[in-house]
Amino acid sequence: MRKKNNWIEAEKFLSTDKHIGPLIKKWGHCTIVPIKKSLYFEDLVDAICSQQLSGKAAKTIFERVKKLLIKITPKNVLTIDEQKLRDCGLSWQKVSYIKDLATKVVGGDLNLSILDKLSDEEVRNKLVAVKGIGNWTAEMFLMFSLARPDIFPKDDLGIQKAMKNLKIKNPSRWKLHRTVASWYLWRSLENR
Repeated sequence: MRKKNNWIEAEKFLSTDKHIGPLIKKWGHCTIVPIKKSLYFEDLVDAICSQQLSGKAAKTIFERVKKLLIKITPKNVLTIDEQKLRDCGLSWQKVSYIKDLATKVVGGDLNLSILDKLSDEEVRNKLVAVKGIGNWTAEMFLMFSLARPDIFPKDDLGIQKAMKNLKIKNPSRWKLHRTVASWYLWRSLENR
């Protein structure tokens, strides 16, 4: 069961912002919650599968990977034939990234169980040491897996589009609450 995160302070602060305030009224409470540690590996595999793909394509591929592996664990990733992962729709490059992630976890180079105890920068540094995990993937993990409060993925195309649509120039005014602000920016791109 996921632990509920409390974004009330962030929403109260952001409700006075002329751009984010109306989005809070429209979309309600931010639904980001930290995930269980036992799901960190699976979440990173999902993030790698999702890189540079539409949401629908990424979901389809990840569902195939889940079905193939039954349980997404480092050991299962290392023992599965690379061609079978490729047959799920992953590029050879992403297959190598997922294998590298599993190797680093099994080998002890990446201890996933301590990530929630590290600073944002330490988490980012640990994750980008894995082949195929860059700053964007690390930021998504910090936001959606660890539910860290002040992550702003400025290079995310959805964030850039929302900021352009809303004519937002200075997201630094949301400091301390940029994760929640980002969530509302993404929501602004949806039809409702």
